[in-house]
Amino acid sequence: MDHAEPADTRQHRIKTEPYYLETANEMVMFSTAADARLPVMLKGPTGCGKTRFVEHMAWRLNRPLITVACHEDLFASDLIGRYLLKSDETVWVDGPLTQAVRSGAICYLDEIVEARKDTTVVIHPLTDNRRTLSIDKKGEVITAHPDFMMVISYNPGYQSVLKDIKQSTRQRFVSLSFDYPPREAEAQIVAQEGGVSMEAALRLVTLAEKIRNIREHGLTEGASTRLLIYAAHLIVRGILPADACRAAVCQPLTDDARVQETLEDLIVDIF
Repeated sequence: MDHAEPADTRQHRIKTEPYYLETANEMVMFSTAADARLPVMLKGPTGCGKTRFVEHMAWRLNRPLITVACHEDLFASDLIGRYLLKSDETVWVDGPLTQAVRSGAICYLDEIVEARKDTTVVIHPLTDNRRTLSIDKKGEVITAHPDFMMVISYNPGYQSVLKDIKQSTRQRFVSLSFDYPPREAEAQIVAQEGGVSMEAALRLVTLAEKIRNIREHGLTEGASTRLLIYAAHLIVRGILPADACRAAVCQPLTDDARVQETLEDLIVDIF
């Protein structure tokens, strides 16, 4: 008799297909890596679709997805778990990584470079032939479920001496590179996700392309596809396109007054 899937795993299953438009062979590569039980590293700029891609692949492969947004205060215990006091007794509570290892979920560590260096070391035994996780506080070593998959992502544009992935970590992963989609594909995504016409979507993409071309003039990041979708959501709800672009695209990118003037000129030209 089959055992029911644990409730905490069921809640991580994606019920409906997340929209994703493939731009190369990333779906085949990811599926093949999953079949071979290989860890995957996604590289690309902010808001280009890395997270949506992982969500889509989790749905496609019918696996639970447990996502962790990494940050500088993320400790190993936040991933593995800890003892907590419940009803006057101390009980062990699995962290998200341990849940994924036990249940055969995809564990997605988003923006891995933001995590503490000593935190990333705990994933090393899970990304080689051992596929094990050690819980020192319990004296337990867990062998990963056959369906378990480790996926990490980062933005190469933010890399520096202080924030980089060590070679000892990088060389444990199959790497997939992402970028903003080609013009027509990006417009299709914006139209689909934001609910605007293709004509409006193409104008938004035109603005993004021009902004990405002036990055060397003071912008650390170009306008992401995500921001274009935000602008589209505002437009379909009655906000004027120029105002939507100011609020959803230009203002989030920079506080520099001179750069804002340049962005304002681009908006006026296009809208």
